[in-house]
Amino acid sequence: MRLRALLDTDALGLRLLGGEDELDRTVRGVMTTDLRDPSRYLSGGELVLTGLAWRRDAADSEPFVRILVGAGVTALAAGEAELGAVPQDLVVACARHRLPLFAVNESVAFATITEHVVRQVSGERAGDLAAVVDRHRRMMTSGPAGGGPDVVLDLLGSDLDLRAWVLSPAGRLIAGSNLSERAEPGLPPDVCAALAAEHLAAVRTGRRGPYRVALGGTTYSLFPIRSGVRGAAGTAGSRDVRETVLADWVLAVDADAGDWPAERLDLLEGVTQLIAVERERRDASRTVRRRLAQEVLELVQTGAAPTEIAARLRVAAPVLLPGLGAAPHWQVVVARVEWDGGEIEGGPVAQALLEEILVDPLSSGPEPSDRIAVAHTGDEAIALVPLPAVSTGHDDSEAGVLADTLLEAVRAPLTAGLGDDGRLTLGVSAAVHSAEGLRGALEEARHARRVAAARPGRVCAAGHQELASHVLLLPFVPDDVRRAFTARLLDPLRDYDRRHRAELIPTLEAFLDCDGSWTRCAARLHLHVNTLRYRVGRIEQLTSRDLSRLEDKLDFFLALRMS
Repeated sequence: MRLRALLDTDALGLRLLGGEDELDRTVRGVMTTDLRDPSRYLSGGELVLTGLAWRRDAADSEPFVRILVGAGVTALAAGEAELGAVPQDLVVACARHRLPLFAVNESVAFATITEHVVRQVSGERAGDLAAVVDRHRRMMTSGPAGGGPDVVLDLLGSDLDLRAWVLSPAGRLIAGSNLSERAEPGLPPDVCAALAAEHLAAVRTGRRGPYRVALGGTTYSLFPIRSGVRGAAGTAGSRDVRETVLADWVLAVDADAGDWPAERLDLLEGVTQLIAVERERRDASRTVRRRLAQEVLELVQTGAAPTEIAARLRVAAPVLLPGLGAAPHWQVVVARVEWDGGEIEGGPVAQALLEEILVDPLSSGPEPSDRIAVAHTGDEAIALVPLPAVSTGHDDSEAGVLADTLLEAVRAPLTAGLGDDGRLTLGVSAAVHSAEGLRGALEEARHARRVAAARPGRVCAAGHQELASHVLLLPFVPDDVRRAFTARLLDPLRDYDRRHRAELIPTLEAFLDCDGSWTRCAARLHLHVNTLRYRVGRIEQLTSRDLSRLEDKLDFFLALRMS
């Protein structure tokens, strides 16, 4: 509000003593003080109310006014209750520094002025910000808004004193107050991850936002940002929460929204809708990269000539790494998201997740993920990760994405989102130098994912290094060793199947293919879970192995591959 509006409000009992030419100044807050130096408590734009207890003699007025002006105070209002008329030395000092000065009638309490200013300023800020949010929403719906969500989050900070950040489901910082100016965002990576985990856990339990979370003595309010991801259900009203829970962003606000009025909650809801528009635009911009990945994948899987695949990679390289100048090396990352029951397709969610978690978790903004191309089919997503050319003399196996560090920063949030009925498994290939190596890299990543799937836990990854003593060396195992190994493990099962038609071998294959999930395996084989448990128990009895152990699962997997 402006000073002129305060002077025109008779109930406030203000009388102008100086600064008539400055009445269009804006008041952004109010503070009452009798300190000789209140600068540490001032942030600029305040109307300062004082009873003049700080003044001992005329010499005190000049330094007091100079301190207020240096702190960016809008105006000073001095009470007449204690000293009667406002001292002339204070009037002169304010005139010298062009600081508007009011006298407050002794019949008016400072609390009355404070309440009026706070009520007016808060209402005007909320109204102005709501108009800005609405204008930006219209702009972003029709075209780029020039700054995206960062602009509105900066307004939340400057106009409503709310610090806010947009986080991915993996806990990566997408946008934040002052982030566009590269200022300190004030939200450490571990806090981002913890807030994302709290958000995903709340969504999985069906709680309605905003969610209130206390971390390290600070209370945050989390507002879901609904994505446009669609699964088999087709419409937002009929979607299973598992189709979108691992794709939705969240707006984290450094405040407790539990006692907010409806108007402010509606305003933040408008902000989330605005950011959702930006999210949908960003996803639409990924269409080209996703199509490139799909085309390359189809060429690799259908056995196309390396020259044809290389030509397609030459098209992809400048899109993913503009200005690189030379064709990069590539890595392949395979991910599967699987839910108990198998009725929900996990591929689209795995695709969205790969586009997030393949980005450095310490990076911010949406741009880094624009250099990753991810396709999906069924429950599987496959990422083509371009790498700068690896100089000779270095170990290429250590370049690029490493499986053992890939999930470190995102394991807690994703585990919360997967709940008790979902799993995410990833496999990472080594870097390859040419189109000829992509087919092997794809198979390598898939084998690594199966190794990860044999491990306990909701979120697991394995890299190509972990295949060196197993899958990659199978062609070099002597035939007699291969035959002895497979006979020792599989012949007892084959003999039993011939005598009893028990289908233990098909059961073992399905059990490993379902990554040890009793529910999914029973559904695939159209068996009751108890029947499946009986068969697996018989397999373990006949082979003296334990299918709950990773080592035994791997041995059976390798035996089936070599047989």
